[in-house]
Amino acid sequence: MKHMLIMRATQQGADAYAEMDFEAVINAMGAYNEAMITAGVMVSGDGLAPEPGYVVDFAGESPVVSDGPYGEIHELFNGFWIIQTATAEEALEWAKRAPLTAGNKLEVRRVTDESDFADYADNEYVQKEKEWRPDLGTA
Repeated sequence: MKHMLIMRATQQGADAYAEMDFEAVINAMGAYNEAMITAGVMVSGDGLAPEPGYVVDFAGESPVVSDGPYGEIHELFNGFWIIQTATAEEALEWAKRAPLTAGNKLEVRRVTDESDFADYADNEYVQKEKEWRPDLGTA
């Protein structure tokens, strides 16, 4: 099963990060990524730059685009990993190993798979997605 580990920071975490040696951060994250690759659980992952960023709001009749990121710092999504594990518990164990400091959080979410759409197996787009996955590298 796949899980997404979503990295979020509070103001405390952002302040601490600003004081850290960036090369030490790169080394810690690189070692964590390497451990997941070596274990065969890492599917993908990336950090996200704070700017430029945009928010597309669908609250009105037409989508409205504004500069982002949005909201307070604790709402920011700073990066992610997609991991493939046998169980949710294993995904949580990997999440707990992330080299993050106080003021940071990882949200762990299961990525949907075909079983989530079993009642719609005949749907045109459920079928097309099966065809698209190999081309997208997500099979």
